[in-house]
Amino acid sequence: MKVAIASDHGGINIREEIKNLLDELGIEYEDFGCECGNSVDYPDYALPVAKKVAGGEVDRGILICGTGIGMSISANKVKGIRCALVHDVFSAKETRKHNDSNVLAMGERVIGPGLAREIAETWLTTEFEGGRHATRLKKMHEIEESNG
Repeated sequence: MKVAIASDHGGINIREEIKNLLDELGIEYEDFGCECGNSVDYPDYALPVAKKVAGGEVDRGILICGTGIGMSISANKVKGIRCALVHDVFSAKETRKHNDSNVLAMGERVIGPGLAREIAETWLTTEFEGGRHATRLKKMHEIEESNG
């Protein structure tokens, strides 16, 4: 598995924590920043990650900002992205099992580093169930193809 990861200024600390987790799990990753404490625009960091995932260059993406909301909205503008904003372990598991989410968004101002690690590990290690959920994904894809 290969993961693309990025944060804006509001998610730097958790991004570093998740990079440590990826190292521990032996998961290759590409880091898209940011490397500053100054205010930056989250779409500038969500877009490269979403494009890498949508283009098949990486398997999944992880995005962190202050709340995770801006990153998730931005990523979901890219065709083929199913970004889930998650702040609990149960949702992390379910969004993989049922929605086959390919990008995870979290908010550093909402959760701490320990919970972020647990969420990310659960999300990274949970497989899509398929079955009736595949039918639902197909319907989502059809909506995307028809532009709503």
